Amino acid sequence: MTASAATPPRPGVEQLSRSYADEVARKRRRFLVAAAVFAAMVVLAGWMAEVDLALFFRNIHKFPNYIGRIFLLDSGPMAGRFVLLDVPGWFWGLGKWLKLLADTLLIAYVATFLGAVFGFIACFYAAGNLGASHPVSFCVRRFLEFCRTVPDLVFALIFVMAFGLGPIAGVLAIVIHTTGALGKLFYEVLENVDQKPVEGLVASGASWTTTMRFAVLPQVLSNFLSYALLRFEINVRGASVMGFVGAGGIGQDLMEAIRKFYYPDVSAILVLIVLTVSIIDLVTERIRHHFITQVG
Repeated sequence: MTASAATPPRPGVEQLSRSYADEVARKRRRFLVAAAVFAAMVVLAGWMAEVDLALFFRNIHKFPNYIGRIFLLDSGPMAGRFVLLDVPGWFWGLGKWLKLLADTLLIAYVATFLGAVFGFIACFYAAGNLGASHPVSFCVRRFLEFCRTVPDLVFALIFVMAFGLGPIAGVLAIVIHTTGALGKLFYEVLENVDQKPVEGLVASGASWTTTMRFAVLPQVLSNFLSYALLRFEINVRGASVMGFVGAGGIGQDLMEAIRKFYYPDVSAILVLIVLTVSIIDLVTERIRHHFITQVG
């Protein structure tokens, strides 16, 4: 009696097996439909973008050839040899490039600082849980969307036309994009704060500014700093590209080297940019961890 009660009847097992098989088949069909839709969208996107696969495969060999060529010297007695065999000749413009790289870092630093300040101010009006009215929150969020949706290169082109060639155009372009990006990250952090300290200060009659200072900022400051440092890393890379449109920095010399087919100069400048970004990544990572540990 006990054994028969512990063992489910055969029809129940068969029904469960059929249900399991049906569920597996249903999931498989959903996956196949999603894969088919994804493949169709890829084909449609390729057709709309006029992607020519035949042309792509016909010229794909040029890409590795170009990469190989930028690591070969093109002048002097060592022409055609690997760049490391003549490092002084490879980095002949090191002094000039380092100055331009410093300009790039300053562009990224100033733009990140100003963008973080503007994003910090905007996020309190964009957050929906800190007292801002719905119309104000809606408008601020749409403004931040505009700032981060328009590519920073587009802003850079506009400012180059308005202010001429130079770093000011790059700074303004990155400031706008950084404001939009950090503003969104900041207000999303604000919307996840613990409301109990806020409610306690409000109940005691504290002003809005005091509530933000003592109930909200201690919860979010480490995240704000982490996002700002991460954005600085991104902006260093972005500032390197700004020079492509004449907005200052080392990107201007990089684009000139590419256009004039100065192959070793291209690789030398790229090596400097990669090393700089790598060092910044390591330093900012340590700063983030140190600050988060101190706050925690």
